[in-house]
Amino acid sequence: VQLQASGGGLVQAGGSLRLSCAASGRTFSPYRMAWFRQPPGKGREFVSSITWRGDPTIYYADSVKGRFTISRDNAKNSVYLQMDSLKPDDTAVYYCAAGGTYSPVEMHEFGYWGQGTKVTVSS
Repeated sequence: VQLQASGGGLVQAGGSLRLSCAASGRTFSPYRMAWFRQPPGKGREFVSSITWRGDPTIYYADSVKGRFTISRDNAKNSVYLQMDSLKPDDTAVYYCAAGGTYSPVEMHEFGYWGQGTKVTVSS
């Protein structure tokens, strides 16, 4: 399984970006997909997750709740992160991940990772 994240870039505070993550490889059916991010000089942190099958169960970090929206397209093996009202504190490399069978937020529960896409929010 390979995950390819895209959609990052430079945006002004208050602006929007939409990240995409496409999965390829053998039969893809994780329990959950997620987005994590790593701000400059800091550790990787949870952003949002969504279950892959059936009615989606969604989680958000408190810092992005109300501003970010996660969604999925099972037919395209893709997950998205719509980011609105961006703040300079959202500046980070964003990673998509697959797995999360036993936890929706713990990084070590996700076994597959994309390469990351950089988001820079200017003030």
